Amino acid sequence: MGYSFARIGGAILLVIGLISACDSRVYVRDGVTDGSRFALPAYAEISDDPVVQSWVAYSLSKSISQLEMGGDNPARNATLDCVMSARESLVDRWLDYGDTSLGERAAEADYLDAVADAEAAGFLDEYVWTYLEQPSWTAPAELELDAFEAWRAALPKWQAHRVQTRIIGSWGYPPGEAD
Repeated sequence: MGYSFARIGGAILLVIGLISACDSRVYVRDGVTDGSRFALPAYAEISDDPVVQSWVAYSLSKSISQLEMGGDNPARNATLDCVMSARESLVDRWLDYGDTSLGERAAEADYLDAVADAEAAGFLDEYVWTYLEQPSWTAPAELELDAFEAWRAALPKWQAHRVQTRIIGSWGYPPGEAD
C-alpha cells in the first residue's frame, strides 16, 4: 500500500491543525458551512480505507481552496480551478495507495480508477468540465473536449459512468465555541 495509516493520518491531522489555527470565526452565512475547524466523522479519523481517505483528501483540498478564495461564504465557492484542484487531490491520494483490492466494494474503487484513468490520459480538466460544469464557469481555451469524448467513447466502462462526490468532513466549531 505504500503509505501507512499513521503517516496518512498524521498528514491529515497536520492539515486539520493548520486550518484550525485560522481565525476562530472563519465564516457564517445562511446556515451553510460555518465554523473554525475542519471536522471529520469519527469513522474517517480512524479508517485506513483507501476510498474513505481519498475522499477525505478531496474534501480537505476543496475546503482549503474555498477558504483561499474568501468571500462572504467560502463554502459556496465552486470555481473551476477549485473543483479541478480537489479532483486532482482525490486522484493523487487514490494513486498513493497503489493497487487496492476492495472485493465487494469494487464499485467504489472503479469510480476512483476511472477518474485516475482520465488524469493519466491527460483529460482530468475535460472530465471536470464535462461532468461537473457550473453555469458560472467559463471554458478554458485549452480544453480538448472532442478528444476527451473520443477517448471515453472508445472505452466501454465509460458508457455507464456517473460522477460521484463524497464529502467527508465539514466546518464546525470546537466544543464550547459555537454561537
